[in-house]
Amino acid sequence: MALKRMDNVGIVVEDLGQTIDFFRELGLELEGRAMIGGEWAGRVTGLADQRVEIAMMRTPDGHSRLELSRFLTPPVVSDHRNAPVNALGYLRVMFAVDDIDETLERLRKRGAQLVGEVVRYQDSYRLCYIRGPEGLLIGLAQELS
Repeated sequence: MALKRMDNVGIVVEDLGQTIDFFRELGLELEGRAMIGGEWAGRVTGLADQRVEIAMMRTPDGHSRLELSRFLTPPVVSDHRNAPVNALGYLRVMFAVDDIDETLERLRKRGAQLVGEVVRYQDSYRLCYIRGPEGLLIGLAQELS
């Protein structure tokens, strides 16, 4: 059977409300929030007795989603948010934007910090990395016409 699509990328956060607000400012839409727990959830994740508050955020085109999770139980066991870009594991989520400068201006008001600088890749893109809420690494790409 062929792969159909990628459903979502999951990100664990401490402050769900602040993170939702940040991704809304970026342009994602909140699809919904829910409390997840119970025996079935523990069987999927391998974490018995878990209670997790989640928020599903959807890109404007409807094709991609972020699942933001705040664990109530069990407690979070490690923190990779401030790892440098050459660390193993989760690196970043990249979003295509219409205007990288305008997007940076809006996101800076929500605490975003530019990691390096905005660069031009050939005649194709302007690119940058930012640290968003809780130090999450996020990429922005503006296609050049």
